[in-house]
Amino acid sequence: MPRYRFGVLDQSPIAEGRSPAQAVAETVELAIRAEALGYTRYWLAEHHSSVSFAGPCPEILMAHVAARTRSIRVGSGGVMMLHYSALKIAEQFRMLETLYPGRIDLGVGRAPGADTLGTEALCPNAGPPDVEQRLFEAKLRDLSGFLRGELRPEHPHARLFAMPGGDGQPEPWLLGSGTGSAALAAKLGWSFCFAHFIGGASGVAVVDAYRQAFKPSPWQPRPRVAVGAFVLAADDDAEAQRLVSSTELWFLNLQLGRRVPFPTPAQALAHEWSPAAAAMRRQLRALRLHGGPATVARGLERLAMLYETDEFLVVTITHDHQARLRSYELLAEIAELDRTP
Repeated sequence: MPRYRFGVLDQSPIAEGRSPAQAVAETVELAIRAEALGYTRYWLAEHHSSVSFAGPCPEILMAHVAARTRSIRVGSGGVMMLHYSALKIAEQFRMLETLYPGRIDLGVGRAPGADTLGTEALCPNAGPPDVEQRLFEAKLRDLSGFLRGELRPEHPHARLFAMPGGDGQPEPWLLGSGTGSAALAAKLGWSFCFAHFIGGASGVAVVDAYRQAFKPSPWQPRPRVAVGAFVLAADDDAEAQRLVSSTELWFLNLQLGRRVPFPTPAQALAHEWSPAAAAMRRQLRALRLHGGPATVARGLERLAMLYETDEFLVVTITHDHQARLRSYELLAEIAELDRTP
């Protein structure tokens, strides 16, 4: 198998029967293990008012994960920028970079990470969604300017600067699954992480659009693409299918408006799938990669060729935390990652 770089995109999933506090503890345990296994990045997600995911503030959890590890890059996957001011995000991440120099990634997304009510509570003075989306580009430009200390002279906040000062800067990434995010990443000259596990059907066109429109910047001289992929590795294909079934039932519940933690595989395997639900499950499987080592290796090579990339951010969710650890261990073996003592 060719050599690829792998990071972890951890959404801090909450399994049925376990608490949010346990989910956060499992995130920290996985981060420590991922570093030892040779993963290069560890990104933390942002969700609000969720019974399925335990991480509403990646910047705080990042600080703890970075303190518990030694060298792995730690980042947000991502900060939901629509809710926050550019200056505040710049200062949070400049502080993280000051504390953990050369290790901080700033991944930014345009999705809300919350339902309509949660979005209103997070940003009560926001305008209509279409207006806020149009302001997203301006926020990103301000964020880039604050991070580098290079706001345009005519900017109304040009005399301000993001603290703490210093030469180090977090590495910015734009996360997305559509052409809008790809176009913004290209215009800003940022790295782009494509969420294949969300929008894989149009993925090649999105990534191609980013590469073709990319403008070199002080951040990045040439386009850089990582692929966010759902991967679940097990000892064989049958065990992987058993484990992944719980996320399939969870997704069905989500589509039906049911807010629940991740169910057990036993619950998922006992579920009677209607024809419509079974069709949805087939579509979901087309965006995911699960199986034994040989199956996963073939799938990763296919994705790497499809997107012409050598870097993946891997999402793995199982009800059993030990199975999730085992999946990342198997993936490290498949990819022949360089372990750290």
